[in-house]
Amino acid sequence: MTDAAINSEATGGPVVNALAQYIKDFSFENPNAPRSLAPQEKSPEISIQVNVGGNQIGEEDYVVDLTLEGKAAVGDEVLFAFELVYGGVFRLRNVPAEHIHPTVMIEFPRLLFPFARQIIADAVRNGGFPPLFIDPIDFAALYRQKIAELQAEQAGASVS
Repeated sequence: MTDAAINSEATGGPVVNALAQYIKDFSFENPNAPRSLAPQEKSPEISIQVNVGGNQIGEEDYVVDLTLEGKAAVGDEVLFAFELVYGGVFRLRNVPAEHIHPTVMIEFPRLLFPFARQIIADAVRNGGFPPLFIDPIDFAALYRQKIAELQAEQAGASVS
């Protein structure tokens, strides 16, 4: 345990510990190699989707999965595609109940993201392309968007 965690725990303040991080699932495809490795006339279009899932697995423990899916294509030809599910197990102590869900769905993915980003950059580079460095993700905005979608769904369901 770190000094900060010990001091925070001793004063009754919130304590967050990362217990484990791991690759849960990973796929990288280079379906048109070696043709796709030739210089391209146009820059590829890169699309990336992000999803976050979290569950309580113990009294104070939570698991979070950060899923990053993406591909690079020129026209209809896919240069490369990837899917990564990067997980983490975290422990929360002395956190008010109303702050647990945002912490799990915003702060934990924020801690996992740099590691997932590096895994993808390395895989793309090892696939024969320049490394793909995914721009930072605003997990708070993603969280607000997801909450708004759920509220809209619930409002639509109650009208029916």
